[in-house]
Amino acid sequence: MADLQDEPHTVGIGAEDPPASNTTTGTTTGANTPTPATATTALDRAAALLSVHPVADGCNTLIWTLRQSPYHDIDTPEAGVDTDIPRLRAGGVGAQFWSLLVPEGRPPEDVVSETLEQIDVALALMRRYPDSLLLALSADDMADARNRGRIASFLGPVPGGTLTDSLGVLRAFHTLGVRILAPAGATWAESEDEGGGLTAFGHQVVREANRLAILLDLTDCEPAVACRLAEASKAPVIISNTGAAALNPHPGNVTDEVLLALREADGLAMVTFDTARTGDSLHAVADHIDHVRAIAGPGGVGLGAAFGSEPGSPRPTGLTDPSGYPRLIAELLGRGWSEADVALLTWGNAQRVLRDAEFTARAAGHRRT
Repeated sequence: MADLQDEPHTVGIGAEDPPASNTTTGTTTGANTPTPATATTALDRAAALLSVHPVADGCNTLIWTLRQSPYHDIDTPEAGVDTDIPRLRAGGVGAQFWSLLVPEGRPPEDVVSETLEQIDVALALMRRYPDSLLLALSADDMADARNRGRIASFLGPVPGGTLTDSLGVLRAFHTLGVRILAPAGATWAESEDEGGGLTAFGHQVVREANRLAILLDLTDCEPAVACRLAEASKAPVIISNTGAAALNPHPGNVTDEVLLALREADGLAMVTFDTARTGDSLHAVADHIDHVRAIAGPGGVGLGAAFGSEPGSPRPTGLTDPSGYPRLIAELLGRGWSEADVALLTWGNAQRVLRDAEFTARAAGHRRT
């Protein structure tokens, strides 16, 4: 992470946090008796860490929400949606992956057009807020945006089902700025033949995604399919929003088998803030993060909250919007996480995966499949 020597922007603690103290250690009364300054100090440490190693959040569904309710102005805090620029900044978010998935059940013939419409909405969002959001196409762009005080904005994932029998759609998405593809639900990633979860065309998709430095997002893939994709890809794969199935057997949560496959493939599982998947409290979310780190390793865990919705989506207490990130980091520090491991969780692992994907693409020599 050589780029971390560049001058980063600073972040706040968030409107709901307790007031920050200017001290880094609590005062004492009597013989080594600490005062009740511990919580404030933990938030101070969290804010200081996030000012240098901001959050690279793997999932936000705001683009779909804005398609349905385009009147939202995310430049100011508002009650109509859980994501806006002030709360992203208050939470120390320095990079955001904007999901371009469409709800399940859409007619196949509509998926491509709806995906293109979402790309258009996302690009319009970057143009509307140029002082805050910067379209990012690479790991260098991610670092550059942070150092310029912008939130690096990656487009994706897009649905893998938009690819049928031609790689031209994938190349067109890449030209439009998309850098993440979600195979879940695609016919080419559901084969039961000897390929173990991939058709012949599926193998072509993986190779072409590797050549283009497009990350494969295995969220909601069946475990066997996820393991096969992790094995087939020469670049690291990600799971952009998940919980640990060992703690909660929700169908959207990742199994230990897949976490081990991610560890072997230098991949990344990003933990979501979803009551149904990770529990109803900040403490429960931290438990899922601890478990993912224990199985996938310190280099295999990240954050993918899946904010971006209008009111009504259940969220864990303390993590109802992006401004809650400092409280989560303070919790992890209180559990004994080192600052180096927190830096990997928030920023380093996501940037490393992007850099590794770009290295794989260069190594492919721009070969066409």
